[in-house]
Parts: sequence; structure tokens; C-alpha cells
Amino acid sequence: MRNARRGMTLLELLIVLVVVGVLASLALPAYRGHLLRTHRVEATGALLAVAMAQEKFYLQHDRYAVQAELSPAPPGGLGIAASSGDGRYSIAIASADAGGFAATARATGGQVADTACAEFRIDETGARSATNSAGGAAPRCWQ
Repeated sequence: MRNARRGMTLLELLIVLVVVGVLASLALPAYRGHLLRTHRVEATGALLAVAMAQEKFYLQHDRYAVQAELSPAPPGGLGIAASSGDGRYSIAIASADAGGFAATARATGGQVADTACAEFRIDETGARSATNSAGGAAPRCWQ
């Protein structure tokens, strides 16, 4: 009677390592892409907060706030930080006057890798738009 084999051979171990490596090489880029798409919520949330603060500012001052009035606390400003919650987007007021405003959120830091949605924009009518890193329209970014 033969002794039963126990354990794994070196070849079996190498095969398992190769399979795990292939799966990891497929999964990690997909996961990174998912994280980039998930972080877009930070930009949209920040811009919606700017739009809401702009409307409050308009009711008090009969005009929309300019870039210099972004960070100061109300009633002299909007009280919005120049970067989004986790700092993945820089927030700016591109233009503002008594007739309207346009605010942008531009990817910074690691979020710059999200080339499909590099900049988000909202205006006084609530119109939302986005552009990719090449400057082309990116209509699916707000979804």
C-alpha cells in the first residue's frame, strides 16, 4: 500500500500564482475605473451646493457672487470651499453678474486620471454640462 500524497507540488503552486496574477491584472484597472466614476459625485454635489448658495446670495444682493466671494461666509460670500470635500476637484466661479453665473469643478490630483469627465459645469438655469480632458462634450458625466 502506498502512502497518500499530501500537500502541493511547486508546479501546482506556480500555476495558482499565475492564475491569481492574471485575475488581479484584470480586476485592478476595472476597480480603479469604478473609483474614478464614483468620485464624480463629489464634483456634482459641490456644484449643486454652489448653485444653491448662488441663489441665496442673489436674493440678498440682487446679483450673483463672483470668484472672490466663493469662500467668505454668508452674507458677504457663498461660504463654499475652493476645493471639493476630499479635494478631488477645484471649484471656481467662471463668470458671474446680475444676469447669471457659471461655476466649474475641475479634476485635480489623482482624479485627473478620469479623462472622460475632466470638468463639470453648472449655470444659473441649472443647465449641467461636462467636458473630457480633450475639451469635447461629455454628456454622461452628470448621470
